[in-house]
Amino acid sequence: MRDLMLAVERATSLLARAALYTAGAGLVLMTAFVFAQVFVRYLLNDSLYWAEPAAILVMGWFIFLGAAVGIREGSHLSFDVLLYIVPDWLKPVFHTISDLAIAAFGIGMVWYGWALAAKAASNVIPGLGLSRAFDFAPVIGGGLLLVIFTAERIARRMAGLRTLRFGDVVED
Repeated sequence: MRDLMLAVERATSLLARAALYTAGAGLVLMTAFVFAQVFVRYLLNDSLYWAEPAAILVMGWFIFLGAAVGIREGSHLSFDVLLYIVPDWLKPVFHTISDLAIAAFGIGMVWYGWALAAKAASNVIPGLGLSRAFDFAPVIGGGLLLVIFTAERIARRMAGLRTLRFGDVVED
């Protein structure tokens, strides 16, 4: 089980890295869209009709991708008050309960994001000409990553491997 989890860790590490690079590129792209819109509007007295909806669409991606990676790497905020008073042997159980709640939230994101996308698919995003279903793609993608990353965390814990939590110090 331990060797399998190490192989899974390599795969999910690549997935997380790709998500982070995509999120970073999205942040840069959104900034460029907003800058271009401000430049064109205030200096050229015109408007880029596509810039705002494109920036919002890209923003959804970098928010949900970054949050999912934050969960995987233990750098996302968590509510750990009870962990200060429970015995050490019970802490992994609480961590697993927390991860199960996050996975359930991710499943909800996928399920309801898909339902919303299906209902909005016939509408069009003004300025982009894309289906409104694309507005919900980041919710679905982020939810899938949450499920994958929390399943990995739970499996790592079951295999006896360390999982990082918010505030943990990474040793080199």
